[in-house]
Amino acid sequence: EVCGARWDEDVDLDGAGTIAVQNTRTIVYDRQLEKGSRNKVVEKDTKTDAGKRILPLPTPAHRALKTFRAIQAAEKLAAGTAYNDSGYVLVDELGNPFKTDKLRREAYKLMKAAGVRKVRLYDARHATLSWMANNGVPDTVVSAWAGHSDLSFTKRVYVHPDPQSLKAGSEKLGELLG
Repeated sequence: EVCGARWDEDVDLDGAGTIAVQNTRTIVYDRQLEKGSRNKVVEKDTKTDAGKRILPLPTPAHRALKTFRAIQAAEKLAAGTAYNDSGYVLVDELGNPFKTDKLRREAYKLMKAAGVRKVRLYDARHATLSWMANNGVPDTVVSAWAGHSDLSFTKRVYVHPDPQSLKAGSEKLGELLG
């Protein structure tokens, strides 16, 4: 989803401060293509209607996107006619849209620089949704953020109890047992 985000169609930094999730970009391995070019970028709509959503940007993400947009504008000026004004949010210094493997490599570099454990981006999605659920965000909101129409699916697949929640459950059980 993040590789499919476009500045003009999806991101509103100056008005509502939102991002619309409307399409995805991913890589599909195609054996019919010539060796060395079998990874094909596929862009399509979200899997379900519930996957299409408009989300308010958290303040740190809003600030980061504004900074990133300014950096892209400077890169565009520096590159001149070599710049590919693709309109995507995640692009390299010449405006070429990131593929999912490039996003993953860049994320791993940032994790290493920050000194945090390397996790798959999909695991970060699980962790984020679990954190939201374990910190008082209503289940319906967590499910909407995930782009799911089935609340039970979100809870079953994405939401995992954290140690603090398990401890709170233990304390409640302790009250019952006296």
